[in-house]
Amino acid sequence: MNRAVSDMLGRYNCQGAADYENALREIFQEIALLGLWRGRFFERAAFYGGTALRILHGMDRFSEDMDFSLLAPDATFDLAPYCTYVEKELLAWGFPVKVEVRRKTADSAIESAFLKADTLEQLMVIEAPEKILGGVHRNQILRIKVEVDTNPPPGFGTETRFLLQPIPFAVRTYTLPSLFAGKMHALLFRKWGRRVKGRDWYDFVWYAAKGVPLDLNHLSARMRQTGHWNSADAVSESGFRSLLMDRIAELNVEAARTDVEPFLKHPDSIAVWSQAFFKQV
Repeated sequence: MNRAVSDMLGRYNCQGAADYENALREIFQEIALLGLWRGRFFERAAFYGGTALRILHGMDRFSEDMDFSLLAPDATFDLAPYCTYVEKELLAWGFPVKVEVRRKTADSAIESAFLKADTLEQLMVIEAPEKILGGVHRNQILRIKVEVDTNPPPGFGTETRFLLQPIPFAVRTYTLPSLFAGKMHALLFRKWGRRVKGRDWYDFVWYAAKGVPLDLNHLSARMRQTGHWNSADAVSESGFRSLLMDRIAELNVEAARTDVEPFLKHPDSIAVWSQAFFKQV
């Protein structure tokens, strides 16, 4: 195993198969960011979403997908050339991964791709113990979805943050207030049928605990884009709180717990969850 990859794996106290798979996914994500940096992707786009919080700000839950936003709308944006950089970067660090680009439909502003790798093969690369390898199904695939919003709503802020592994490099990302706005838009208006995305609620608590201010202007821009806000003025703090209270009132707390638990090292951290808890947060 490459020494730098070994150092990255050393950050995790892996015990079971899920621990190794989560660590492997996160190592892939960070190396993918390095490949995007080499391809000058961050001159055109910024990293956002739960994985950005995890990798750049140390949020204590794992995250599956990688979300990006162009800095300005561009319907002609093509993700494919950047995926080549990602494939080459992962291979250079010992990980043969295939990146498949999904062409967006005419009515979608999202460019997407999937990183796919043989889980057992990659666990062997990081020298997982035999007892772990023996429990992994042959042909099991590790997948990471990559999405780029080619028509982002305006008003977000960005900053540059630096990662030191596997080598030092820079990542452009949304500022925390703008990230918070994106998360609150998802929490308030995400349509998941009968399912509840507990990860949204976990992240909400994380932002509140850190005292991150909410960018109401960017939240309002997102709401306008999805038809949830018609005023030229930004939604007020009281208006936002009213929307949040309505959402909490209809929240299935147990379903939220069930969704987020697989991504937590210490699931007891959500034992306190209740509608009353979220109202006080």
